Amino acid sequence: MAQMLDGKSVRDKIAVELTAQIAKLDQKPELVIFQIGDVAESNTYIGQKIKFGEKIGAVVTLVKLPEDISQAEVIKEVEAKNQDETVNGIIVQLPIPKTLDKEEIIQTIDPKKDVDGQNSKTLKLLMEGKDCFIPATTQGVLTLLEHYKISLAGKHAVIVGRSTLVGKPTALAFLNKDATVTIAHSKTENLKQETRNADILIVAIGKPKMITKEFVKAGQVVIDVGINVVDQSSETRDQRPEKPKLVGDVDFENVKDIVEAITPVPGGVGPMTVASLFQNLLVAYESQNS
Repeated sequence: MAQMLDGKSVRDKIAVELTAQIAKLDQKPELVIFQIGDVAESNTYIGQKIKFGEKIGAVVTLVKLPEDISQAEVIKEVEAKNQDETVNGIIVQLPIPKTLDKEEIIQTIDPKKDVDGQNSKTLKLLMEGKDCFIPATTQGVLTLLEHYKISLAGKHAVIVGRSTLVGKPTALAFLNKDATVTIAHSKTENLKQETRNADILIVAIGKPKMITKEFVKAGQVVIDVGINVVDQSSETRDQRPEKPKLVGDVDFENVKDIVEAITPVPGGVGPMTVASLFQNLLVAYESQNS
């Protein structure tokens, strides 16, 4: 059976380190989360961030905006937090209503407070290999690999997914770590062949259990970024429907006995994303107060 790359244990280690660092500060670092509308999935993710922030002694402020808010009003709200010197990090929880221009809103965030690494100026620095806030999920993957002493240098990494949130920034970050990178996606021909050629396979395509045993081979490291909520059709003995289940983009049960190492879902990349966000927040605080 493959080695489990346990994101929860690494997250807890990071939490202890962040708690000690924050305890020494004159002022607690503050993260502002903008939530537009009310998406159940977003509520779950935001709850995890608030809980982790409280655990390490940071301040997390949730700004809830109505679904029918105008673009100008959202930008005004973000710019106000840009000017607030007590605020060290700003994120916009995705998804947001389709009536709004996501890119314009994200570009409004001050790059010095862009702790989720989504501003174009931040991504340009990443492309150039310069110091910047690496997007939280990408940073979480890097930290997890580093913790388990899995080197990227000279390895062939295949990333399935080309989103600006995960796929593209992860490709850039891996290149900066001297990996050879292939980005695959829904239109890639011979996808199974491409994924089987990988030393390290990153899957972030948003399709439950898409990567089956035919897509992998022995010796690979598989990082499953996908988080999908699926309904379980079976019922319990007392006839109550089972709760929805979280699964990844990888068919974990049928892959884990083939590859060398793999992340579980839940408990792999997800916890690392939250921890990395607050690592970035502390860097932002120190930079703004230096």
